[in-house]
Amino acid sequence: MLTAINQIDTISLLQQIQWVADPVGYMVTAARKYPDIFTSQIVGFGNAIVFLNEPQAIQQMLTNDRKQFSAPGELNAILEPILGRSGVIMLDGDRHKKRRHLIMPSFHGSRMQNYGQLVFEITTKVFDKLFANKTTNPNFLAREAMQDISLQIILQAVFGLYEGERCQQLKMLMNRLSELFTSPLTSSFLFFPAIQKDLGAWSPWGNLVRQREQIDQLIYMEIAERRANVDLNRTDILSMLMTARDEEGNPMTDLELRDELLTLLFAGHETTATAMSWALYWTHHLPDVKEKLLHELKSIADPMDWMSIFRLPYLTAVCNETLRIHPVAMLTFPRVVVEPVELLGYKLEPNTIVLGCIYLLHHREELYPDAEKFKPERFLDRQFSPYEFMPFGGGVRRCVGEALAQFEMKIVLATILLNYDLELSDRKPVKPQRRGVTLAPAGGIKMTLI
Repeated sequence: MLTAINQIDTISLLQQIQWVADPVGYMVTAARKYPDIFTSQIVGFGNAIVFLNEPQAIQQMLTNDRKQFSAPGELNAILEPILGRSGVIMLDGDRHKKRRHLIMPSFHGSRMQNYGQLVFEITTKVFDKLFANKTTNPNFLAREAMQDISLQIILQAVFGLYEGERCQQLKMLMNRLSELFTSPLTSSFLFFPAIQKDLGAWSPWGNLVRQREQIDQLIYMEIAERRANVDLNRTDILSMLMTARDEEGNPMTDLELRDELLTLLFAGHETTATAMSWALYWTHHLPDVKEKLLHELKSIADPMDWMSIFRLPYLTAVCNETLRIHPVAMLTFPRVVVEPVELLGYKLEPNTIVLGCIYLLHHREELYPDAEKFKPERFLDRQFSPYEFMPFGGGVRRCVGEALAQFEMKIVLATILLNYDLELSDRKPVKPQRRGVTLAPAGGIKMTLI
């Protein structure tokens, strides 16, 4: 079926191990031999799949004008053990489209200004606590601090939970669940179903199952209380989803609500925490970048004018370059060929699985000269198309939380730089490594409070 396309000739099992253990090395090595398109045998999809990183080919795949490609949710099943089957990531067709339209308003428009104050207050609270303990422990991991911030923000945006025992329990359990996939070794449980065995609470998969059950219990309790005490003035996503009705007038079931909430919680805080960690790393690794950024931030007359901060050009460039050089998501969601199609001179038959490779796209030298160097100015010098720069994916499965993630990233970074003095504990370069299905900084980025 794919014989016309360049194929990596390493045996399948070795490719699978390489993909889980060192995805960046795997992709870079393949792209040196086959720069634009190649066929791979990585795990998670059950078939040989085609990797694309040429912008026009990615555009053809994602715009889908002639229905050449579909985006079935079933191909995202690797996430099902955590997120369930009913969230927006797993849905297809009209159901997926309608769910996206239902969720999107919560992450756009006038809500952003309200989120600005929330992001500032949570960031300040987390870092004030770190500094209060500075005499006993002046060091911290940027990834942990950023996860604390992003999780509190998403709990408030999705659940409307600001405090209380249930909020604290959910926060603790979500942190524990996230920590189960911090390395390539622990992430391997997502990729190999054969080792997904519940051998008791002390086994890796058994631990996941029990933590997920505890999270489910808290979510279902919150849903039950909301159903019993309807408050039409609430504006959090859970309240909005509970008032939604389908064409027959039916509300979402408890299971559908659970899956959607867990999808938004897990995907919404993990990815943003990683992106913010990288932003802290680069601004402290390169003093000139930090100096330019501080100069721009101090030009804002009102430090609480969140939308003016959000629109700052150099801050935007720094965040974009962070997302370019270290995209959290390595790949687009998979597409499937519907009818025979030609792509970059190769013929793809129906049922072929195709992925856009965001990491390789962001490191193409003709698009980004000196691609391994952090240069925010490249985003001031030119405009990149949605198929040249796509940290949030593209097409019908583009990240629904993109606007909130960008806003949060900018306000958190601005708040930290303007109010706290930090430095990297180690000047050695930090490399990306697998964290679940994403890329995150190896070691969590060690920093020191000054």
